[in-house]
Amino acid sequence: MSIERMSDFFTFRADGYDNHMLNDVEGCKDGYVKMAELLPQGVVDLLDLGCGTGLELDEIIKSKPSINVTGIDLTEAMLDKLKQKHYDKNISLINANYFDYDFGICKYDAAISFQTMHHFSHEDKIKLYSKIFSALRVAGDYIECDYMVMNQKDEDFYYNENKRIRKEQCIPDGEFYHYDTPCTIDNQIRMLHKAGFKTVHMSWRIEHTTIIVAQK
Repeated sequence: MSIERMSDFFTFRADGYDNHMLNDVEGCKDGYVKMAELLPQGVVDLLDLGCGTGLELDEIIKSKPSINVTGIDLTEAMLDKLKQKHYDKNISLINANYFDYDFGICKYDAAISFQTMHHFSHEDKIKLYSKIFSALRVAGDYIECDYMVMNQKDEDFYYNENKRIRKEQCIPDGEFYHYDTPCTIDNQIRMLHKAGFKTVHMSWRIEHTTIIVAQK
C-alpha cells in the first residue's frame, strides 16, 4: 500500500469530495446537520479547522446566515469549491497548516472540525487542542465530528500500520501523508481534558462517525 501527501490526496479528489462524503461515508450526511444543531445559538465568530469544501458550513449557514467564519485548510482546491458555494457570506479562508497557524487568543465563540483529526498523533492533537482552547472565548465550545473507534486494539492497529507504511516509504516524521488513524472515543475525551477543556462528552454517533463536544 502506498500513501499520498495530504494536500495531494485531497487536491486529486476535490471534484468528487462532496458526493463521496454525503453518500459514501456512513453518518456524515446526518453529522453535518447534527453539528449545526449543536452549535450554540449565540455564536457570532466561528473557527472551522480543515473546512475543506464547507459541507458543515452549508448546514450552519442555513440557520446562521450572517455568522463570521474563519476557515483553515491545507488544500487550495477544496477552498476554491467552498468559495464558489459561499462567495457572498462572511467567510475568511486561509490556505495553511492549522498546526502552525496562529489562531489568536479569546477570538472565537466556537470552533469546529469535521472528519479531519483522524490523521494525527495524540501528541500533535493535544498541542492543537490547547491552541483551540486558548482561541476560544469564555465558555466557548469546540465541536469535533470525526472517525472514531470503540476499542484500543483497533486504534493500535491503525497507528501501527501507519508507522509501518511510513517506514517502508521512507517518509520523514512531521510530513503530512494521508492515512486514517482513528482514536478511541475515550482517548479523544482524555486528550481534550489534557488540553484544558472543563467538560467533554460524546454527543452523537452513527457507525464510526462520532461527535464530541468540549467546553472551555
